[in-house]
Parts: sequence; C-alpha cells; structure tokens
Amino acid sequence: MPELPEVETVRRGLTPAMEGALLVRAELRRPDLRFPFPADFSTLVSGQHIVSLGRRAKYLLIDLEGGDVIIAHLGMSGSFRVEEGQMPDTPGDFHHPRGKDEKHDHVVFHLERAKGPARVIYNDPRRFGFMDLTRRDTLASHVFFRDLGEEPTGNVLDAAYLAARFAGKAQPLKSTLLDQKNIAGLGNIYVCEALWRSGLSPLRASGTLVDAKGKPKKTLVLLTEAIRAVIADAIAAGGSSLRDHIQTDGTLGYFQHSFSVYDREGEPCRTPGCGGTVARVVQAGRSTFYCPKCQK
Repeated sequence: MPELPEVETVRRGLTPAMEGALLVRAELRRPDLRFPFPADFSTLVSGQHIVSLGRRAKYLLIDLEGGDVIIAHLGMSGSFRVEEGQMPDTPGDFHHPRGKDEKHDHVVFHLERAKGPARVIYNDPRRFGFMDLTRRDTLASHVFFRDLGEEPTGNVLDAAYLAARFAGKAQPLKSTLLDQKNIAGLGNIYVCEALWRSGLSPLRASGTLVDAKGKPKKTLVLLTEAIRAVIADAIAAGGSSLRDHIQTDGTLGYFQHSFSVYDREGEPCRTPGCGGTVARVVQAGRSTFYCPKCQK
C-alpha cells in the first residue's frame, strides 16, 4: 500500500495540473471501486472549480469551490496519471510498479484550464482504492478521520505525545507505531526504517520507552526524531525529484527509495561497525525487517 510520502508526492505531482482548474466532468467507468461511489458523485462534483489539493494521513483531499471535498485513497495498486496532449505522467514513486493498462482506468476527471484541457485518470487494477465525498466543515468528524492520531510531519508529534500513548503498553513497538490512532499515515516501510535509525527492536515492549512518571526516556526521544526525519527525508526526496529531475523525454523522474532495512532480508546491516544481518519476522501478518544485532 502506498505510504504517506508517496501520497504526498502524488499530491505535489497533481497540484500543478488540478489546482484552479474547472472540473468539467467526472467520468465514472464503473459503479464502484473498493466501495460504491457516493450517490450522484459525478453530478455533484462536475462543474466546480478545484480550490486546492491536500492530504490527511494516506488520503488525498481535493477541495472544490462549493465546499465539497473529494476523498481519494489509492489502496494497494491505485495511481493517478495526468494526460496533457500526448505526454502522460504518473505522479509518485512506489516500491511496486503502478498499472497503466487502460482497462483499469476507472475514473477520469476532465479538466479545463487556462493553459489548455487535461485529463486526470485514476487507474487501479486491484480496485482496493476508493473515493468518497464530504463537506469541508464536517471533514474532521468523517469516519475516515475522526480517530486518527497526529501527523508525523506536524509539530505536535513529539516524545511527550508518544509517551502518553506508550505508557504501560506491553504491545510491541512495531504494532503501536502502526496504530493509526497514535500516528496518522505511518506505515510498514517507514516504521521499519525509523526503528532501524533509532536502534530499537520492533519486538520491544512500547512501555519500556517511558519512565515510571510517564515521561519519555531518551530512547523515545530518539525514536520520535527518527520518525520525523525518515518521513521528512522521503517527502523531500520525492519533492526534489518532482522539481528537478526531468528526463530527456520530458517525463518526470521520481525518487528511487534506498531502504536501509526494509525488504533487505539476509543483507548486511548498514549501521557502521555493526556487522549484523537484516532479518525478517512477521508481526500481525506484516513483514518486519530489522537488525537483531544493533536494534535492541
């Protein structure tokens, strides 16, 4: 599933094409994705100008002038591509390739802009993604958002915030960090990477990072810094590639992730002087990659 940095990169890639454009028509080529489209979805959004594109956790938010917000989730295999003339671009870099087979083009946003028409096409071979529609003034109470924790990019995420959620927990660190009620949008890949950066085992009990008074230990401070840093690094790299790395054929070149532990089972640990080997274990049905030697 695309993680927060990938969704943020998609947002940045779509913004130049969509912000300020008139959404002439939303063409739905099937009645549903993972869930049915809202009743009258196409009618309600067509004819409105797009005010802005935002993101909350792993959800893309498309604000319309009338106060409606299109909520889009990429699921396992979803992607958007922009078609302007003869040069389609697919914003975002993903660990697994995105589909471009037109038979999986399920939604087409037909746009009118000052610099000419464009089409933003949603492609999803596995159809685990979905779209919903709500009002901006009720967005925070929407079922998708009302229980979400703080963003890993926001200033509110600090060691004290996490200490209040870790205190007394015997739950493994990996599971606590993946709980979206604690941190919104933090997924499997970047949890593995943040735990490696902070030298903490994913199997360690969460409560061991909090002292008897409920205050964060130094280990939790380091973990918090690692979470913020790994997300910021991934977003910055994706953003830089969107701005700077234009290939010779005119298409965008995207950041190619260089993971330190994720998906590197059996390879040498990259911690200087460690000498350990990356291992894989399964936690709650998800693969966890870490170095048993230096992550304690």
